Amino acid sequence: MASDNFNFPDKEGFFGEYGGKFVPETLMYALEELENTYNKLKDNKDFIDEFYKDLSAFVGRPSPLYFAQRLTDHYGSGSIWLKREDLNHTGAHKINNTVGQILLAKHMGKKRIIAETGAGQHGVATATVAARLGLECHIYMGAEDVRRQSLNVYRIKLLGAQVHPVDSGSATLKDALNEALRDWVTNVDDTYYIIGSVTGPHPYPMIVRDFNSVVGKEVIEQSKDLFGKMPDAIVACVGGGSNAMGIFHPFIDIKETRLIGVEAGGKGVATGEHAAPLNDGTPGVLHGARSYLMQDEAGQVKDTKSVSAGLDYPGVGPEHSWLKDVGRAEYVAVSDDDALKAFHEVTELEGIMPALETAHAFAYLELLMKELDSSSNVVVNVSGRGDKDINTVAEIDGIKF
Repeated sequence: MASDNFNFPDKEGFFGEYGGKFVPETLMYALEELENTYNKLKDNKDFIDEFYKDLSAFVGRPSPLYFAQRLTDHYGSGSIWLKREDLNHTGAHKINNTVGQILLAKHMGKKRIIAETGAGQHGVATATVAARLGLECHIYMGAEDVRRQSLNVYRIKLLGAQVHPVDSGSATLKDALNEALRDWVTNVDDTYYIIGSVTGPHPYPMIVRDFNSVVGKEVIEQSKDLFGKMPDAIVACVGGGSNAMGIFHPFIDIKETRLIGVEAGGKGVATGEHAAPLNDGTPGVLHGARSYLMQDEAGQVKDTKSVSAGLDYPGVGPEHSWLKDVGRAEYVAVSDDDALKAFHEVTELEGIMPALETAHAFAYLELLMKELDSSSNVVVNVSGRGDKDINTVAEIDGIKF
């Protein structure tokens, strides 16, 4: 089914049948306070100017749209362009959203900041903006992710934040988010929760999308300047979905551009050991919102499997769920093995080491470029750099330091 009405969410926070606020009564006031604050500030010139000033002076925006000559030559069809979010301060797209949300926290008078993180990039970005304003900061992270993302854990601690390892469940992103929500319920009066993706209860999917949409807005202008038209396709990895939604959203009404989200296929979608709810999930409620998620027949959330900590999540943002249903975006899955192959390939061909999350998007070029002719332009959103993943890749490759 196709639709020309992309003006979502509605006033109840739904994207079609997805989204909403499925939370305890304790959090309803906090969400309403946040929504009212955001609605007052989102069109305020002084607030917008402050946000963009910080993106420029502190984050280093705009990020380049870079022509990947050797990768283009490697595939021999079309031109491949890289949106270099890996060059942002802290090394990923996550800083765009945290800069925006920390301004909301400041306007709301909140003195304590909490966040969840998987790969650690959102944790680093949150600790960074909290340090800049001198705010107390607590980061919840699954114990398994603490192990495989030890570099980012140390970075968070260096920034003055406390890291709280979470041992429950699969000890990954889902469980970290559970604990962050429990903290927020307990400390709702003085605490601002910076959610790191387009997940969670309304208004978070809208807020995170809006702040990170700076990425797609830049690509529109850069595409005009660099190749004189809109991209034929945009490819981005999808876990919770903030990186993809940030580049997709400004293009939703630009019908000539295909939007392709790449999920974590783990050991293969057919095996059930993956993190690809848009490819192998059903609608349900997780972390305060209705979306596609990995669940069994009894509605219990399934464990996920992915080499990338940032994609290792059983749900996805409600706007992605809706875009899937209306057919505006395509969602595919890439295996761990193919992502690891792409990680090495892009590093060697372009001198750019992508995060393992981003490597999933690069891996899909193997299929996509065969569909396109030489006049096509494809943009890959380089959501983060791969320094954080060196230990993981080295361990898989059998290398000991």
